[in-house]
Amino acid sequence: MDIPAQLTLEQQFKLQVLKEQVQGLTKEQAQEYLLEVFRQMMVKDNLVKHLLKNNA
Repeated sequence: MDIPAQLTLEQQFKLQVLKEQVQGLTKEQAQEYLLEVFRQMMVKDNLVKHLLKNNA
């Protein structure tokens, strides 16, 4: 399976918008945001693993 490592133009745009939004956060807000992003990434990983396991 060939998985592209580059971001699409739409993803690049969303990343730039996010960058502008997070620049105004306090350190505490940024830490909370980062932890929530990682939590969501782990949930997504678990969902992908579950889907792959059930479709194998």
